[in-house]
Amino acid sequence: MPFFSRACLVALVAVSAMTLATSPVQAASPETFQVKFETTAGDFVIEVTRKWAPLGADRFHELVLAGFYNDCGFFRVIPNFMVQFGINGDPKVQAKWKALKIKDDPVTQSNARGTITFATAGPGTRTSQLFINYKDNKLLDGQGFAPFGKVVEGMAAVDKINPEYREQPGQGQIQSSGNVYLKKQFPNLSFIKKATIVKPKK
Repeated sequence: MPFFSRACLVALVAVSAMTLATSPVQAASPETFQVKFETTAGDFVIEVTRKWAPLGADRFHELVLAGFYNDCGFFRVIPNFMVQFGINGDPKVQAKWKALKIKDDPVTQSNARGTITFATAGPGTRTSQLFINYKDNKLLDGQGFAPFGKVVEGMAAVDKINPEYREQPGQGQIQSSGNVYLKKQFPNLSFIKKATIVKPKK
C-alpha cells in the first residue's frame, strides 16, 4: 500500500470531493415523460424526449423529483425570445445544485418555439436554469443549447408569463437572497407553484 503524507491525503480528499461535485452520477430518466407546471400565469405541460439530450433530460427529471422548481420565479422574461427560470427560492438549496454541473449534450433538435433548454455560462456549466423559447431561435443551435423537451399543452400560459421586469432581477441576488429578494423587489413576478411528473393522457 503506497504511503501518503497527511498533506497528500488532504489534497486527495479535496480533489475527490471536487470531482463528485462537478460530475454527479445521475439515474437515467424514462425515455419519455411529462412534467406539469402549475404557475401564477396558468398551467402548462412539458414533454421530455430523452434521446434528444440524455444528460439534460436526466438532470431535469432529478430536479423535478426533488421539488426543486416549486416556488421558483420566472426571473428573466424577454418577449419574442425566451423565458428563463430555475434558481431556487431557498439560497441553501440553490447553493447545493449550483455546484452540481453536468456535461454538455450534442444539439440534436432546433430551439423552436415551445422547446425547453438548459441555460449555460459556457461549456460544461449546466446546472438547474432553464428557458423556454418564445419563437424559433435557430441561432442558439450553433451555440450549444440542446433542447430536451417541448411544451405540449398550455403554451398560451407560457405566453402570459409577466414580462414587466424583463432582465431586471439580479441573478446574484436571487442566488444569495432567494424569494425574499424577488417577492419584495418584483411583486408582480410570475412564479411556478408546483412542477410534478405526470402520466401522459391516453
